[in-house]
Amino acid sequence: MPTTALTDLPVVVGLSAREHEVLRAVGCGLTDGEIALTLDLPEPTVADDVEHILATCALRDRAAAIVYAFDRGLVVPGQGPRGQAAAPVLRVVVPRPSRPRLRLSVLGPLRAWYDGRPVDLGPLRQQAVLAALALRSDRTVSRQELLDAVWGAEPPAGNVVQVYVYRLRKILLGGTQPDPVIRRDRSGYRFARDTVELDVARLEDLVTAARRADGAGDLTGAVRLCSQALELFDGEPLAGIPGPFAELERLRLAERRIALAQWKLDRQLRLGQHTGAIAELSALAAAQPYNEPVAAMLMHALHRTGRRGEALLVFTRTYRRLADDLGLAPGETLRHAHEAVLRGEDTRFGH
Repeated sequence: MPTTALTDLPVVVGLSAREHEVLRAVGCGLTDGEIALTLDLPEPTVADDVEHILATCALRDRAAAIVYAFDRGLVVPGQGPRGQAAAPVLRVVVPRPSRPRLRLSVLGPLRAWYDGRPVDLGPLRQQAVLAALALRSDRTVSRQELLDAVWGAEPPAGNVVQVYVYRLRKILLGGTQPDPVIRRDRSGYRFARDTVELDVARLEDLVTAARRADGAGDLTGAVRLCSQALELFDGEPLAGIPGPFAELERLRLAERRIALAQWKLDRQLRLGQHTGAIAELSALAAAQPYNEPVAAMLMHALHRTGRRGEALLVFTRTYRRLADDLGLAPGETLRHAHEAVLRGEDTRFGH
């Protein structure tokens, strides 16, 4: 079979000559390790090239890259990288878009499902290793970083990290896939997000879409998308997972949830959905007694629905909490809401 010169291949703007070869190899179904051997490159270099290719070509995952390479003529059935005849296992197959067979949830207790069936992730420290990798899936994590993340100042002796990673690689995807969920290179371990449906990634996709809708003036769409994002939370994030990293992530994700709830409720009030927002605002104010923007939104919603006395009571309660517990006076947002209610102003809420 004749060899195809790189100069004869279609050009993808933004990719180097080497990245064109890597993309072509991906299109032929090769793993990072196989590409490294075929093109005589270090495996970390291949991983970085694949990541840059996905970003440059706006491709979501490896399956999309296969379709992309095939559609643009970078791959010809029966040929592998550099025009070599491909082995049967490297035949080009254009997959139909499908959801990953493995799902992982961190926005609640750490859980995993493979083909819809729950996966036993093992001991809590092993789960903590998985969480530390999954939530840093944009980079390689060293063994020392994992020790610090899971055990803190009292790391165990021996090769416990390697043992836990070995077990997790066997557990996730049943140990049958050519590309493991946890990959290893010279620097450490890397979580392959492209093989997993991760709820926190879905959260960020929905939030991005909600902000895009908001920017386009579609407040109804923004509220709907943000509501879908909030529905992904299922209790306390990483509930029960030990270690300093999990504790910090619990705090970060909890704050993220509160900020998204405030953002959504603000848009609901802008839409005039005052009655519908009161119950959620009341619950949020009870959980966040020092949160002045939430108290101000609740006052506005109560005032707009004819419940002026309850709105003033919210101010009094928040004022006392701030003064008695924190020694603080109300800020400008809360004072402005109080003055508006006292004057009976019917102004549009928003800032």
